[in-house]
Parts: sequence; C-alpha cells; structure tokens
Amino acid sequence: MDDNRSQDHQPKRVVVCGGGIIGVCTAYFLAKKGAAVTLIERSSIAGAASGKAGAFLALHMCDDGPLSSLARASFGLHCSLAKELDGPRSYGYRPLTTLTISMGESEVPSKSPILPPWVDGQVKPGEIIGTTENTAQIHLGLFTQSVLAKAVTDYGVEVLTAVVENVQVEEESVVVKVGGGGVIGGDAVVLALGPWTSKVLGLSSKFKVHGKKVHSVVLEPKDGDAITPHALFATYYPAQNMGPVDPDFFPRPTRDVYICGPSVEVEIPDRPELVFPDPESIEMLKRVAGIVSSYLTNDNVTIKSEEAGLMPCTDDELPIMGEVPGMKRCYVASGHGYWGILFGPASGVAMAELVLDGHASVVDLDCFGPTRFVIKVTISEYVVIARISLRFMHVRFIVQF
Repeated sequence: MDDNRSQDHQPKRVVVCGGGIIGVCTAYFLAKKGAAVTLIERSSIAGAASGKAGAFLALHMCDDGPLSSLARASFGLHCSLAKELDGPRSYGYRPLTTLTISMGESEVPSKSPILPPWVDGQVKPGEIIGTTENTAQIHLGLFTQSVLAKAVTDYGVEVLTAVVENVQVEEESVVVKVGGGGVIGGDAVVLALGPWTSKVLGLSSKFKVHGKKVHSVVLEPKDGDAITPHALFATYYPAQNMGPVDPDFFPRPTRDVYICGPSVEVEIPDRPELVFPDPESIEMLKRVAGIVSSYLTNDNVTIKSEEAGLMPCTDDELPIMGEVPGMKRCYVASGHGYWGILFGPASGVAMAELVLDGHASVVDLDCFGPTRFVIKVTISEYVVIARISLRFMHVRFIVQF
C-alpha cells in the first residue's frame, strides 16, 4: 500500500479502539496512509486472544467461499510485512508443512513417510494439506508488538491506556469517552475490540460479536531441536464414549510447541483478565500431546503456559467491517473468528482505505458490512408486527361476529 501522506493537508484524526491484531494493523495502515492515529487499549497490547492464539497462516484454506479474497490478500501482506519488519527474527515468521492426523489410545503407531520423526505416537496419518509455499506461522504477540512499534516510531501513532465506555457521533466529528471522565476527539473512530466490541454502549442492538473460549498450552520439549516445522491438524478419538476432539499443533521457532483445542461459546466477562482456562480442557490438551509424540509427554516437557482466550465470532461466521449503521464516521472491525490472525493485515488495509478514501480496494467489504445484521433485524421485526396485526384483526372479527 502506498504511503499517501501529504504536507499540504491537515491529517485526518482517527481513533482506533483495541490493541489486538485487528486494531494494531488498522492503526498501522491508517498512519502509513497519512492519518493522525490514537490507539486506545484498556490493558496491554495483544493482551487478549491476540497474545494467545496459534498464529497459523494459510493462503488457500478459505478458498471457494466469501473469505477467499480476504485470506489471499492478507497472506501476501503477511509475506510483505515479514520482509519489512524482519519477521523471521522479530516475531518467528516461517513457512510450514501442514498435515492432518487422527489419533487415539488404541491407535497403532505409524511409520508413514509423511509424518515427521517427532510424531512417533499412536497416530494415523492423514494427508498433506499445506506446503511451505502456502502455509506459514508467526508468534502473534510478537507480531502485534512489532507492527505497533513500527507504527509508533515511523508514523507517529499515539498509544493511550484507557477503557472505552462510549462513542458519540457529532455533526463533523466523533467523541470517544473513556474511563475516568476522559474524552478523545477525532474525525473518525474504528472499533476493533474483539468480543467486547458490541459491549460499547448502544452497539449491541446493531450487531452481535460472540466470544468463543479457546484453550491452549505451550510445551517446551527437552529436545526442542528435534521438533521440525510441521503443523498438525488432528482429530482425537477418546477411549471413553465421547465425540472426537480437534486439537491443533504448531511447533514454533522458540523451541516450543503451541497446542490449542476446540472452542465453546461463553459469556463475555467485563475484561480480558477474567478469562480463565478450564482445568479439564488443559489436561486434555496435555494428554493428547503425549499421545502424539514421546517428545511431548509430561516427563519430557516444561509447561510454559496454560491459557484461554476469547475468539471474536459472529452468527454467520464472517467478520464485521464497515461503517456502523446510523453512526457516521464510526466504523467497526471485529468478529474475525478462527482466521483472524491471517486476516489482520488485509483488514487493516481495508479499514484504512474505507476511512480515508471512502471505499476499500484491497478487498470487497460488501459481504462483511454491519448493515447485514440490521436488515435481518428489520425483517424479523416486520414479521412480528405482521403476526400481531393479524391476531388483532382475527380477534376483532370474532368480537364483531
């Protein structure tokens, strides 16, 4: 994306709310494009899901659907950013081979040539679904911090630690009210607060962003050099009479292995610090790790972290990006779901273009606009009103008869 800053015009003042990957990428590309940006984060940068996700990138795994162009554009931007920010050194960017496996306590270990040597447990190989040409990984927390550091140093982004309480749209500007009575003014605001986005006063009636809790563990093997860069999408069949579970394994350049489990929708707490892991889910992930590899059994690893994060999701599993209906100059970028880490850069570019140019060229945002929820609500309300009217007419007919 070109740097279109001009010395002849007063820069547009944009407030970005949220210090996760979507908010940080939006702030970065807005500032690079010439805006004067203030980023507001309530706790720490990448302190919620953006610091606890597996950070897997794939060029092709969203093909044949409405997310395809967003995924492909963003995969390319991740590659460009890795060159610009020295990604391999700064945040562990590297290509991966990706494969599927299935496993269970009764499975016989396989000698399949597609399995890396460290996958020596009770595993049945599936297929290779990604190569070093179309799948990669990053360390998400380090990526988000690296992008923000560049935005602050090179493009003057200001970072404010505060809780966003309300957004007011005025005739020619917006006002963001924060905890403690503070007020930040701007020409536009972008809300990128993850699952907390629709908690901003007045927005819950316009769209809904859910929170799905995803558990993860990070294990550091004693022989970390033996773990090659192979991502595993697994299906685990427990010995008990239970349904299958789908954990993902992502070895990282930091000589550890990130493992995450399935997601479950939960109530969104008041702040990210109140998202706690469930002990049984953590134990399941550690047990599965030992089934996959002898290098990952309890006796052969140091546990670096046991965490849970809230993944922002929507009812139709598409992100929400666009101007909030009825609120001029107030924009939203949230609900990116499982692929939010992949989508971060292209979402940032698209929001920067939308705010500053009036439209996005990097990707078509029509199917991601928040107006799709308003239309659904309007239709539902119309149906309810119609039913009430019919019932009233029926009662009147009976009484008159």
